Amino acid sequence: MPQSSALSQKPLKLLSNRVWRTYYGGRLIEAWQGIESAQDNSFPEEWIASVVQARNAGREDKVEGLSWVEVDGEAPVSLKELVEAQPVSFLGERHAQVYGGHLGVLVKVLDSSERLTIQVHPDRQAAQKLFQSAFGKTEAWYILGGRVINGEDPYILYGFKPGMTREKWEQLFWMQDIEGMLQSLNKIKVEPGQVFIVEGGMPHAIGSGCFLLEIQEPTDYTIRVERTTPSGREIADFMCHQGIGFDRMFDCFHYDVYTEEEVAAAFRLQPKLVHESKGFTESSLISYEDTRYFALSSVEIATSCVLGQQGSFSILVVAAGAGNLVWNEGRIQVKQGDQIFLPAGLEELRCERTDGVKLHLLSCFPPQALLVTHTEDLHTD
Repeated sequence: MPQSSALSQKPLKLLSNRVWRTYYGGRLIEAWQGIESAQDNSFPEEWIASVVQARNAGREDKVEGLSWVEVDGEAPVSLKELVEAQPVSFLGERHAQVYGGHLGVLVKVLDSSERLTIQVHPDRQAAQKLFQSAFGKTEAWYILGGRVINGEDPYILYGFKPGMTREKWEQLFWMQDIEGMLQSLNKIKVEPGQVFIVEGGMPHAIGSGCFLLEIQEPTDYTIRVERTTPSGREIADFMCHQGIGFDRMFDCFHYDVYTEEEVAAAFRLQPKLVHESKGFTESSLISYEDTRYFALSSVEIATSCVLGQQGSFSILVVAAGAGNLVWNEGRIQVKQGDQIFLPAGLEELRCERTDGVKLHLLSCFPPQALLVTHTEDLHTD
């Protein structure tokens, strides 16, 4: 392995990291990454800066989900091994004191050619009780784009409609009344640039045609209530209840109810302008006021800008354009679809646009490293 101390002071390009899921998609990811003959398949997600292994029944031997770092002249290096070996150098002292060698965050890009099964993720309290995990799976979606599937625009299913109870929801599950389940959730059309936060416990499903970036707590606990996907793929029992059993999985749901207007008001986040100049524009898409589990910013660069790390790490996703990343020891070229890990040891990075369109970067940040002793703030193995 190359000297870790040197790697902790430079931007690290991550290799593409496609992950098998129970639904089909991925064509827009491949087109976005510049792959010719892009097509849909069973790998509709790109996991970015991941130290989390995917939980796929029957594929445990694949060790899917973990990210690898591209190193010039060397074999790829596991991001997980790097940060666990030197957490302070890569993640920052404050973060390492709370989370050890765990990033505390996971970023994905998803493209769905079919509706995902209706699902829920545990909040931290349920994750601790049911999975003995310090992390739940609160997440948020930034809509990158989409496509029309079978004449239908991209959409999401989000939140129980008024009238739902746990008893009714369990009955719909045992009857496998899929239409009844679908009618129990709000159906919301989505457009590029929109942001939705999906707190642990919130029932939801990403609809067909959605191309989005997801930032989330770093687990793969997904409770599914459909035994078969819309395309007819059978869902294994484990992929429904994640090992806790069919009865206990209903403890993961919150049974609050919402109208579509209430969902938009409470859970669709509005971007906040942080900086605007001839050189670049920065907007906060998700702030620590929205959730302390992660943050997300959009930086559109007309000429150049400087990013500061402030003693922690971050993750860059090149949403559009091309450019150079410049630091004291060198520079690398980046283009649309690239993913870069910025270690805490890299104090400052200059980003320069090089082609005819703005260089659009999405900056993803870890949870607030609050030095408290609550169970939910303890790092996990």
